[in-house]
Amino acid sequence: MRRRALLAFGAGAALTGCGFHPVYMPTASGQAGAAQRELAAIHVELIPDRPGQLLRQALQDRFEGASDGAARHYDLSVAFWISGEGIAILNNNTATRVRLIANATWTLSSQDPAHTKITNGFAIANDGLNILDNQYFAADLESEALTRRLADAVADQITIQLATFFRKRAGGLNG
Repeated sequence: MRRRALLAFGAGAALTGCGFHPVYMPTASGQAGAAQRELAAIHVELIPDRPGQLLRQALQDRFEGASDGAARHYDLSVAFWISGEGIAILNNNTATRVRLIANATWTLSSQDPAHTKITNGFAIANDGLNILDNQYFAADLESEALTRRLADAVADQITIQLATFFRKRAGGLNG
């Protein structure tokens, strides 16, 4: 146990020495940092279809976090789609496994009258699904869980991209 604590302390000291600072680092006064404040000010526009709903919900959960109902200053529009391809093909040309690839392009705009574009980006995630012959209910549940995992992975990427953008834009290490 002592060895783990010593290794953790050493790793933390090494990262601090190289200029590493967490993207969600609070200010010196203990208030939310630039990234947290700016993420809380984002309104996520509606994303169509069930996978889009899951992505929007995941993004809202990450942006709002522990915020106290901050005023919205930005709109985030996201185009989200999932494509699939068979990767385990039998001799009779039936697939037994499918790889699903989730793609999202996003644009962050200001809520000013001109809806000024601030930044944009792209996120991608993939996962696999076994196709079960006689178990429709199980396959349906697995498909829903897979879609949720893909939405979460894409939401994580978008959140990190935006937090990094806001952190850089703030200019200071203490936000």
